Amino acid sequence: MPRQHENLSSRELLAQIGLSEEDRTDLLDDEPLEDLREHYQALTRRHDFAPSDLVTWKPGLRNHRVPRYQQPVVVIEVLPESIHDQDREAGSTYFREPLDLVLGLIGDEDPGRGELVTFHFDSRRFQPWTEEHNA
Repeated sequence: MPRQHENLSSRELLAQIGLSEEDRTDLLDDEPLEDLREHYQALTRRHDFAPSDLVTWKPGLRNHRVPRYQQPVVVIEVLPESIHDQDREAGSTYFREPLDLVLGLIGDEDPGRGELVTFHFDSRRFQPWTEEHNA
């Protein structure tokens, strides 16, 4: 049976979970410059992929819900030229993202559970998958 909650304002609710105006805490702490540079270097380190290669996200560069970190996915196609998603607005993190890699994975949610589904991604965010990624 669900618990009955008194009607709380958004400020009262935030205060109850420790996020009040008086005690402002950034949910995302400032990233040390070293980490920022490491992520940049990882993004710019390129790998040559070919169909049937298994790949996974580079650490710290995942920007989509699927695949999960360390989940191997198969390269279906490497596009000769990047395409750009035309549905995203300039304020989106995906705006003008160069999509040059088609990856396949087995869907684990309905609809499509158990079926091979494909997605377009930015290849700079991926690295070859190895057994040690699975450890």
